[in-house]
Amino acid sequence: MHHSFPLVETIVGGLFFAFVLGYIAHKLRMPPLVGYLLAGIIVGPYTKGFTADMHLSQQLAELGVILLMFGVGLHFSIRDLLAVKRVAIPGALIQIALATLLGWLLAWLAGWSTGTGVVFGLALSCASTVVLIAALQRWHLDDSTQGRIATGWLIVEDIAMVFVLVMIPALAPVLSGQGSVSGANLLYLLGKTSVQIIAFVVVMLFIGRKLIPWSLQRVVSTGSPELFRLAVIAIALGCAILANYLFGVSFALGAFFAGAIISETSMNHTAEDASSGLREFFTVLFFVSVGMLFDPSIIIREPLLLLATLLVVVVGKSLGAFLIVRIFRYPPQTALTIAVALAQIGEFSFMIASLGTVYKILPPLASDLILGSALISIICNPFLFVWLNRYLEKQSQQKTVATASVTDSGMLSDKPHAKVAAPIKPVSIYFIDEDMAVAPPVSNHTVLVGAGPVGQEIIRHLQEQNETVYVQENRLEVVTELRARQIPVAYGHALSDGMLDAVFVAQAKNLIITIQNTAEVVAIIKAALALNPQLQIVTFSRYEKDKLLFIQAGATKVVDSQIVLANEIMQVFETASITTELTG
Repeated sequence: MHHSFPLVETIVGGLFFAFVLGYIAHKLRMPPLVGYLLAGIIVGPYTKGFTADMHLSQQLAELGVILLMFGVGLHFSIRDLLAVKRVAIPGALIQIALATLLGWLLAWLAGWSTGTGVVFGLALSCASTVVLIAALQRWHLDDSTQGRIATGWLIVEDIAMVFVLVMIPALAPVLSGQGSVSGANLLYLLGKTSVQIIAFVVVMLFIGRKLIPWSLQRVVSTGSPELFRLAVIAIALGCAILANYLFGVSFALGAFFAGAIISETSMNHTAEDASSGLREFFTVLFFVSVGMLFDPSIIIREPLLLLATLLVVVVGKSLGAFLIVRIFRYPPQTALTIAVALAQIGEFSFMIASLGTVYKILPPLASDLILGSALISIICNPFLFVWLNRYLEKQSQQKTVATASVTDSGMLSDKPHAKVAAPIKPVSIYFIDEDMAVAPPVSNHTVLVGAGPVGQEIIRHLQEQNETVYVQENRLEVVTELRARQIPVAYGHALSDGMLDAVFVAQAKNLIITIQNTAEVVAIIKAALALNPQLQIVTFSRYEKDKLLFIQAGATKVVDSQIVLANEIMQVFETASITTELTG
């Protein structure tokens, strides 16, 4: 007898096609989310074959929205925003207004209502966080002036869209045209919604900012990464539900504030790592569910309207961003980079389109146009960055030739020209069995957990002193690079079975931990001391609560992370001759 399990079928079918098409998209050097959206189209009601349950997929998508917004909150940085506030805040707001105006104008030409036009325009105004951040990292622009402005711009857009997501349900009767609302009632509605939002924000700032970190600290003290991961997810989902049930605001706002509060604590990186797996899982399902709403026949039915919508996103919005950045007297290179980075739409557009459809503000055609332009703009974005890189290289080379001067010896300067940006190319990698030692047994050596920038400097210092160092690292690209340098390294999670044995912690004399995941650091310290009670352990943190946790767990020395550069950590070891006494 056949039994129907629609929830299981929806999840399995969606994830299977998302994996296959996401992999193909990655191989074609496109963002994987393009594959996820295409997977949604395949399992959606507009294509033949397997069809997922639309009702269940929308509920799964709601969880995806909550966790996606929680991630946005975790990445929210008021410091990054303030660093470029002069251009990012007015620029993003003006660009949102311009794109909304263009969207409204297109909606007016299509014969839609004003409310529909406003929501349609708002959906076209906000770039994808996932696509933009990935592009900046791929082209090594995240730490550049252009990257910082684009990131700050994105933060302002995200905050504005959070407010939009909250206001759409409240203003749905007005925006959908299904009910007449007087000016007084409209003001009352706006005032009521604003009061609810303010009340929620006040509660989160005065109670949540104390209760959430306090709760997480209690969990961290247990040394259990599993409990910490569960606590982070429970807080994200709990805040979202409470925001909706008690204050009548959206799930998105509750999750965003939960993430933003945690981002200000010493556990922000820990929470990021703890929630990343589940967030990515439901984010994939969110994109799949969005793809299920898209009717591909619109490409044939309304090609001109789709092209016009795409031009608003890729040309109109980007041209506006370019002009705004130039008005603020930034060079053309910066303006072009930001314009290209913003020439796409994504997550918030999908959320707005979904809300607009649910509250009958947007007709199905408008939702299809938003989804179609998002798909095409996301696919086009990597090619725009390729063009940008070639264009800027050409401009830079021409400038170099034009400004070349003759040196005292009569020769032209041969200073090498640096590329404007270069994509990160994949390296060949190979796996190392977590349960195998990666080098012959050793003793009286130093074990390093985490080979990031600080860890790399520590390795260099130790090698200069002819000290033997064994590394534990969970990033394959770093493992490959270290093994190419003949440095013994074990690949995998530090707390995996057999991992500490693989780097011979029981025979080591020193353990240096450079990772920033508080719960994992505590667990690693306890596990290492269980194998080697005489082990000297050094780690770092600038937070007094974390320092106390590490010392209580058994760390020998915890150095202030604000002053702990690799050479200063090494000075600790050098001063003590890397013996049992470690001093600052």
